[in-house]
Amino acid sequence: MHKTFKSKLPLLLTFCLFTNFLPASAAVVCPANRSEKDHKIADRYDRDGDRGSNGRAGRDGRSGQNQTISADGTPVNLDLSGQDGEDGEDGERGSRPRCREERENVNYNINAPDGSVGGAGGKGGDGGNGGSLTVYYSNLADLKKIFVRAVGGQGGRGGQGGRGTAGCNCRRRSWEIKTCTGTPGSPNYKCTNQVYRCYDGSDGRDGSYGQDGKLGRLGSLSLINSKEPLKDDTPTLKLAIGELANKQFNLSKNKWQQRQGANSLLAVGSVIADEYREFEKRLEGTFKLIWQEKQPITSFANQTATLNLNNSEQVEVTFPEDLWVDGNATNQGKLTEFTVNYAIPKKEVTRLAVAEFADSGQNLNLKIVDLAAKSDLINTQFRVKYRARDNFSGSFDYQTFYEGEIPSTLVTRDYNRFTLALGKLKIPREALQSGTNVDIKLVAIRSLGGRSAQQTLNWQGAIRKMK
Repeated sequence: MHKTFKSKLPLLLTFCLFTNFLPASAAVVCPANRSEKDHKIADRYDRDGDRGSNGRAGRDGRSGQNQTISADGTPVNLDLSGQDGEDGEDGERGSRPRCREERENVNYNINAPDGSVGGAGGKGGDGGNGGSLTVYYSNLADLKKIFVRAVGGQGGRGGQGGRGTAGCNCRRRSWEIKTCTGTPGSPNYKCTNQVYRCYDGSDGRDGSYGQDGKLGRLGSLSLINSKEPLKDDTPTLKLAIGELANKQFNLSKNKWQQRQGANSLLAVGSVIADEYREFEKRLEGTFKLIWQEKQPITSFANQTATLNLNNSEQVEVTFPEDLWVDGNATNQGKLTEFTVNYAIPKKEVTRLAVAEFADSGQNLNLKIVDLAAKSDLINTQFRVKYRARDNFSGSFDYQTFYEGEIPSTLVTRDYNRFTLALGKLKIPREALQSGTNVDIKLVAIRSLGGRSAQQTLNWQGAIRKMK
C-alpha cells in the first residue's frame, strides 16, 4: 500500500545519488549500495518502499493410480504411491524506499519514507494420496502374492518470506526557525523560535513463511470374494414428481463390511491403509408412487423428489422443502409403495389473515381466515400475547394480561375460518371491556406430515362498544 506524502516532505531537492554535492547538515540518509534497478525505481517514484510479491504456492502432488486385479496366485508388484507436492516459492524482497534530501531550514516537520514489507512465502503443495486397490479373489491365501506400495506423497515445503527493507534515516533530527513580525525598531516587532523535527522512517517487516503441504493419505484396499465383476451402484435417484406416476423404479447398491488388518493379508512389506473393506452382498429395492391428492400430479411437475435405498432394502422418498406432503409407506418384500394423501406448496401454508375482532367481555373473539383454504388438511395451534392499555387504572402504557397457548377447546373451525374465544382466557374482566385499547400478537403453528411453520399476525385497536 502506497502512502501519500501530505505529512512528509512535499518537494525534495536531490536524489541520494547526489548527496556528495550537498551540505551534510541538510541530508536525509538512504540505505547504501543501491543497484541500478533500484535507482531506476527511485527516479520514477517518490514514496515508501513497495511490498514484495508473495511467492507462488507449490502444486499438489498427483494421487496414485487406482487399480483392479484378480488374485490367482501369480506374484504381483504394484506401486500406487502418490507424488510429492512441490515446494512453495520464496516471497520477494520488498523494494527500497526513495530517500531524498530534505530542504534546509524548512518550517514544517519531516517524516522520512518507510521501508517495505517482504512478500509471504508460498504454501507447499499437498502430497498426492495413495491409489486404491480392488482385488477379486477365490482363495484368500493368494493375496500373499500381492506386494503393493500405496504411500501418500510428501507435502512440499513452504517458501521463505522475503526480507523487509529499512526505512530512511534523518541526518539532522531538529532545527529552529526564527519568525519575526512587525517593523524592526518599533514596539510591535516580535520574534519567536519554533523547533521542527525529522522522524526516521520505520523498517519493513520480513514476509511470513509459507505453510508446508500436507502428507498424502495411504491408499485403500477393497476385497471381493467372487470372480464376477460387481454391478454399478444406483442407490439414489432424483426425479421430477410428475415422472413418478404409474412407474416402478429399481435401486441397488453394494454393501461392504469395514475390517482391520489389510497389510497382514498382503505380501510382507506392503504399505497400505490398515482398514479395508470387503464386499458383503448386493442390496436391491423397487419404488412405486400412489397419488391420491386431489390436484393432478402434473401440477407438481417442477418439483423434484429424491429416492434413496437403505440397508434394509427399503426405498425412502424425500420431497423438497417447499412442498408439504402427507403420506404413508408400505413394504412388501423389496417393493416400497408410498401413497401421497395430500400435497401442499409451502407458500400456501402461511396465508392466514385477521378477519374480525368482535364483541367484548367473555364474548370477545378474534376471527382468522385461511386465504389458501387448506385448513381442513393442516393442523393448526395458536399462541397469543394479549396486551391492553390500562385506561381503567389511569395508565397509558400497554400491559400484558395473557401470554401463552390458546387451548383447543377455545378454538373452533368452520372450513377455512377460525374463531378464537379470547374472552374465555384468564384475562381480567377490565381488560376485556368495551373501549379498551388492545395490542394482540398471534402466532399460528401449522403442521403436516412431520413439517411445521409459524406465522405471526398482529392486531391493534379498541374493543368496540356494544350498542
